[in-house]
Amino acid sequence: MEREDPWLAPDKLYHVLFCFSLTIFFSTLASLSRYSFLRHHAIGLGSICSLLAGAAKEAADELGYFRSAGASVKDAVADVIGVLIASFALSVFSCSPRASTETGQARGISLV
Repeated sequence: MEREDPWLAPDKLYHVLFCFSLTIFFSTLASLSRYSFLRHHAIGLGSICSLLAGAAKEAADELGYFRSAGASVKDAVADVIGVLIASFALSVFSCSPRASTETGQARGISLV
């Protein structure tokens, strides 16, 4: 008998919010690093770390470490959606004029 796993279950919202939060957290940590490679790739690194955490959770679900019915493809899709939303938000806010002036990089204006 196949277990029910609806797309609009609260569990999917938890997966989206968890991966969204982890992406923001890990990206922020990477952007505060003294290494330029980590700062330049902060969003990508945060996304990868968040997806790895989501995959680890699904593997633990499948192995029975948590009270769960097992791994779910729908949970993994919800994880990816959370990462995509966070990555989009981070890229929009990091490209804003306010963000560049706060870091001391003023935009150049040509008077010619």
